[in-house]
Amino acid sequence: MKNRLFKALMTGAVMSVGAVSANANECIAPANPGGGWDFTCRQIGKIMHDIGAVDKPIQVTNMAGAGGGLAFNHVVSERNDDAELIVAASSATSTRLAQNAYAGMTADQVRFVGAIGADPGVIVVAADSPYQSLGDLVSAIQENPGEIAFAGGSAVGGFDHLKPLMIIQRAGIDNVKAIKYIGVDGGADAITQTVGGFTQAMSGDMSEVVGFLKSGDVRALAVLTEERVPGFEDIPTAMEQGLEVVAVNWRGLYVPKGVSDDTFNMWAERLQKVADSAEWQEAMAANGLAPFTKVGGDFQSYVDEVVAEIRTLSKEIGVIQ
Repeated sequence: MKNRLFKALMTGAVMSVGAVSANANECIAPANPGGGWDFTCRQIGKIMHDIGAVDKPIQVTNMAGAGGGLAFNHVVSERNDDAELIVAASSATSTRLAQNAYAGMTADQVRFVGAIGADPGVIVVAADSPYQSLGDLVSAIQENPGEIAFAGGSAVGGFDHLKPLMIIQRAGIDNVKAIKYIGVDGGADAITQTVGGFTQAMSGDMSEVVGFLKSGDVRALAVLTEERVPGFEDIPTAMEQGLEVVAVNWRGLYVPKGVSDDTFNMWAERLQKVADSAEWQEAMAANGLAPFTKVGGDFQSYVDEVVAEIRTLSKEIGVIQ
């Protein structure tokens, strides 16, 4: 039933965007104009052309539906060997694939080319919190796991929920279900829960907490990146504190599974050129993104590991069977 619905929706979406001219590079944004996937297609596509990585402008097709599932199904079912096609993706893509949200489709049905920017994950507490470091918070969880609650802007089982679970799992705490999580409508509401004392910490993205950090309402215990974030060098990474967790809302691309290795590597090289460009540095600064560059095989391996970890955690907390 789900597959039939996907195909019906897909037909309508393709008809609505019109035909793409033959031999033109195309980027599918699996959402309506204005969102993060649309930004990825338009900014990366524009810069690729501006710096000469491609010789013709990349056409953008908006294909909203099923949280990215409509576009994923379209690529797998109809465009499996299209060497001219790229598709915008993010951490939401890998999370939904891990949780079987795309009607039984799996991450290995496409090839993930790379990510070149990210909204870093972050763990914050209220300014008057007794927890001065991520280690302090983890120790409190180890002593009294049922008394520590996190707030986040995603639903139960979403990425904000999974971030603290990754942390406590790395710390050797097996009972992830003991950790309380309150999912609210966006990062601002999650911070309100934490500042108000209803939760002990907030799990979110850097873009959500910048204003609250500057106002002094919250204190960041850790940023979940490999290196400290430019402009926020006073916030240590979780890795520095002995917990190897990288959890970012990356911005990147995938291509059809059936393309050749040469095509895959070609798109990876093009994406690397964008990452290295001054134009992309300006775009990241203007849109609150931090450097996060993984392309080619390294990125594919990263996505594979993330999908496996999220699937395991999701089973443990009962999001999937």
